[in-house]
Amino acid sequence: MSRGSGKGLSLKDKLDGNELDLSLCDLNEVPVRELAALPKATILDLSCNNLISLPSDFCSLMHLVKLDLSKNRLQELPLDFGRLVNLQHLDLLNNRLVTLPVSFAQLKNLKWLDLKDNPLDPVLAKVAGDCLDEKQCKQAAVKVLQHMKAIQSEQDRQRQRKLQAEREMEKKREAEQRAKEAQERELRKREKAEEKERRRREYDAQKAAKQEMEKKTKKETVHTRKPASSSRPPQPPRHKPSWSRSVLRVLLFVLFCILCTLAACKLTELQHQPLCVSVNTLYEDVVAALQNHKMLQNMLQHNSQQ
Repeated sequence: MSRGSGKGLSLKDKLDGNELDLSLCDLNEVPVRELAALPKATILDLSCNNLISLPSDFCSLMHLVKLDLSKNRLQELPLDFGRLVNLQHLDLLNNRLVTLPVSFAQLKNLKWLDLKDNPLDPVLAKVAGDCLDEKQCKQAAVKVLQHMKAIQSEQDRQRQRKLQAEREMEKKREAEQRAKEAQERELRKREKAEEKERRRREYDAQKAAKQEMEKKTKKETVHTRKPASSSRPPQPPRHKPSWSRSVLRVLLFVLFCILCTLAACKLTELQHQPLCVSVNTLYEDVVAALQNHKMLQNMLQHNSQQ
């Protein structure tokens, strides 16, 4: 396989104790899988290659203690570079780095750092210093770690503030939602109460109209009956004349019977019967008596006139 890819290299042949020298190999990428198979190689030299970036799985090489990446073309380091927690010596001389990942602050065992000849951010460049000797490089490691920890802390605070703001915003939205729901419930309750009151008024109005109609009908009935009762003279109690009516009815019935008997005795063949003879005789006597009585009245009247 090609040399430029870094694959096909016999890494074991290049391993000297715990040091693995892959410098000047014209590498375009790091053979991470092969390196992971050599956990004894705690010192790795990848200087003077053509590396533009490091793969994210490079940070799984946590056995590394010393790493030389100088004189490449690295523009950035992986975001989780801080996973290399055992790293003590890091050489990044002459690359194209502008800044470092925040996870750099987790390299708590870092004691030596060289960031010279990188287009660093002015603040980071001032913190890192020149690293012209061992002492300055050690100071660079300490100062850069402190600087990155401060950035990490600030980012953590910003993240916390953001989370807090999001929580407050969420609480505010929930409160607004609860208020809106309460308002809607109150509105529905008020509408329900108004509808109930409207139905109650309609019921009362219908009931009042019905009562008024009944009262009017009753009054009209009373007015209709009142003239008839007022025009009539007071009627005596009916139980008092009941006996006289009965006697009158009996007399009328007797008179009717007499007339019927008289008619039968005068007009039918029964006139020769003994009973009818007596009746006819009595009738003639009564008529004669009435005539005599009338003649007497005429005489008395004539005498009184004279």
